[in-house]
Amino acid sequence: MKLKKAVSVLLVSAMALSMTACGNSGSGNAAPAGGDGKGEEKTDSADKGSAGAEKLVVWTLANDLIEFGERYQEQTGVEVETIVIEPDNYPTKVQTALLAGEKEPDIIVGEPKMLEDFYDAGFFADLDELGAKDYEGQIVDYVWEMGQSDDGVQRAISYQITPAGIYYRRDIATEVFGTDDPVEIGKLFADYPTILNTAETLKDAGYRIFSSDAEMSVFSGDSAWVVDGVLNVAQSRYDFMDLCTELYQNDLTAYANQWSAPWYQAMAGEVPILTADIQSYADDSVNVWDEASFAEATKDMAKTEVFAFGLPAWGVLTMRDHVGDTSGLWGVCAGPAYGFDGGTYIGISSQSERKEAAWDFVKFCTLNEETADWWIEASQGDTVSLKSVLEKHKDDANEIYGGEKLYEFWLERANGIDLSKVTRYDKGIGDAWGAAISAIKTGEKTKEEAINEFYDLVESTYPDITVNRE
Repeated sequence: MKLKKAVSVLLVSAMALSMTACGNSGSGNAAPAGGDGKGEEKTDSADKGSAGAEKLVVWTLANDLIEFGERYQEQTGVEVETIVIEPDNYPTKVQTALLAGEKEPDIIVGEPKMLEDFYDAGFFADLDELGAKDYEGQIVDYVWEMGQSDDGVQRAISYQITPAGIYYRRDIATEVFGTDDPVEIGKLFADYPTILNTAETLKDAGYRIFSSDAEMSVFSGDSAWVVDGVLNVAQSRYDFMDLCTELYQNDLTAYANQWSAPWYQAMAGEVPILTADIQSYADDSVNVWDEASFAEATKDMAKTEVFAFGLPAWGVLTMRDHVGDTSGLWGVCAGPAYGFDGGTYIGISSQSERKEAAWDFVKFCTLNEETADWWIEASQGDTVSLKSVLEKHKDDANEIYGGEKLYEFWLERANGIDLSKVTRYDKGIGDAWGAAISAIKTGEKTKEEAINEFYDLVESTYPDITVNRE
């Protein structure tokens, strides 16, 4: 059974690689351990003997754990070898190692969209057997629950929360809408029809609402794709499809694909308005990954400035690295739903022979105030999952974002996340829906043709799901 379940990880991963959401690729991301999670004990990690190992091997998707590993090694003397693996290759590499009975890595991680398959495959060890229940209630609820398998056993914990928000230019907001207040600007993104009206108002003023037409994809998962074994295509999914199509066909964005050079450049100020053909790569005259050639190739194009980006809480780090001269001009507001994306969930390999030591490392990363405080400073703004630290920092005013209390904001958004809407099928079906949107917006297929092809793909990929065609 475990082998069968594990193979399904590869099937979903392969399907995910063949699709792009809304026609664009990309998505989305502490503590000395052994205390009570409140930072009062120095750490039982400092005793290498109690940890039971002189080395730990970590496999991860994110560079963050390199820093966590270095800090842990400095404080405990336990060597930490951290290996960062490309997300596209990660599920296959973990599956191959664990099914072969490899004793390393000791620590493995997963993003939300791969966790359920990993749990079912038996990849993550039981953390309750190591004492995880003693820490229940200390981590933001949805993160703690996301780390549990269907039988309620704790398998992984994340050091961060990743609720979604809309990052917007306060100066443009004041000019066009007469206010930069986050509550008021949030009303301009209340639902997809309203977002379309907001886009048209901004275009009339010489701006573009988004750099790409995929910015709201982080909010689109406000309903479960599968309910009681039946495919569920909620009205909000169709509304999102219509929004993407309208944005694309009515020239309401800068036509820059997410995660491409011009998408990042739009965070810093003026960018050229590309074309639909360039966005879809039908026109390859612009190399969007080479900034120098891009600037030369687009020097005669009309320019614009972009109003907003839809990103999870870790977007503060993305913005930090790319806003340039617009630093200090940004605000953050709520979007049309309680979306979230990403997050690195840390657990222990079921094959590890160093489980006690590995648990010490997991606690170090996720369950201690000292490490969480360190990570807030080291990361320059990542939002941790430890409730006590979020409470301690809730009144911190982030001057780069107009004095907003971002930790308080992100915690409020996190409290609205409903994990009943998250399923093992989200990545595969979501990407298939994104492919349908791409086909419609570019005129490759009619809406009816694209949706029927979507149904066909779901039926062939997931024979266990009942598909009722509408």
